[in-house]
Amino acid sequence: MIQEIQIKTDKKDDLVELTGRIDEIVKASGVKEGLCTVYCPHTTASIVITSRMDAAGFEDLMEEVDRLIPTRIDFKHQFDTPTDAAGHIKSAMMGVESTLIISDGAVMRGGSQGIFFMEFDGPRERKVLVSVRGE
Repeated sequence: MIQEIQIKTDKKDDLVELTGRIDEIVKASGVKEGLCTVYCPHTTASIVITSRMDAAGFEDLMEEVDRLIPTRIDFKHQFDTPTDAAGHIKSAMMGVESTLIISDGAVMRGGSQGIFFMEFDGPRERKVLVSVRGE
């Protein structure tokens, strides 16, 4: 079973929590034991699992990603814009998918963990694909 989640980001760098929507998809699937893969089919965005306990942590995460991979005009690949080029590198380094374990009909994760979509070249309309497999 594959479900699509529609996302509309509001700014250049944005973070959208997907945890609740993914929990609903897994529950509706009826799968009790299996795997849930969350996949981002975009080259300037990412899927990340991180703490959802403190909103300032999201700012820190985005600021550190920007510090490590700043937007620059000297990237060799400039098909669109320098922001687009930086977004490609951020996406490749952060990753575009995460696979989670389903046990007893629910996604297993730590108490403070959330599942997030990270935007690096917004605002845009995006999608995330969620695949649920198992018994």
